[in-house]
Amino acid sequence: MDPRRRAFAEGARGFMPVDEGLVLYEAARAAPEGPFLEVGSYCGRSALFIGAAAAERGTVLFAVDHHRGSEENQPGWEWHEPDLVDPHSGLIDTLPHFRRAIFDAGLEDHVVAVVGDSPRLAALWGTPLAFLFIDGGHGAAAAHADYEGWAPHVAPGGILAVHDVFADPADGGRPPYEIYLRALASGQFSEIGCTGSLRVLNRTT
Repeated sequence: MDPRRRAFAEGARGFMPVDEGLVLYEAARAAPEGPFLEVGSYCGRSALFIGAAAAERGTVLFAVDHHRGSEENQPGWEWHEPDLVDPHSGLIDTLPHFRRAIFDAGLEDHVVAVVGDSPRLAALWGTPLAFLFIDGGHGAAAAHADYEGWAPHVAPGGILAVHDVFADPADGGRPPYEIYLRALASGQFSEIGCTGSLRVLNRTT
């Protein structure tokens, strides 16, 4: 990974550990030809790792997020960051931070922000994906909707990565683990990598 872009990714705001980010980068670099897509961009840290791979591969990462924060980012929850609240709307708005991170890393030609509801977009999507990263809402409804909406768009031979997968409920919420198990149980995906809470799977059929 280009040292300059790695430095931007490591310094960017977000919850993606560096070792997991580097695994995302390598997995995206190894993906077949085609566009990349992530669900859940927050302030852009994961998009910098995946976007660096997109730049090297000459493709595009579509970064899908409503930028209002997930359940755990809301006031009163553990991962709330008050300085992300837009004083005009009174709502979380991570989009300015995301855009700044992508600009500073020189990735605007390879990372396209798609601001909106993930399942609504997935229902209208028509392009096979070489690489899909799911790290959106961690509530049951949101996580399962992201999986149901986007996993069918992964091309045969393509990569599906899921973040915050914890087998032990004491370590984290269950929905990302549940969709990871759904992917394996579908018979369409096989696991090819595990780093921290990140699981990387290959679509085999």
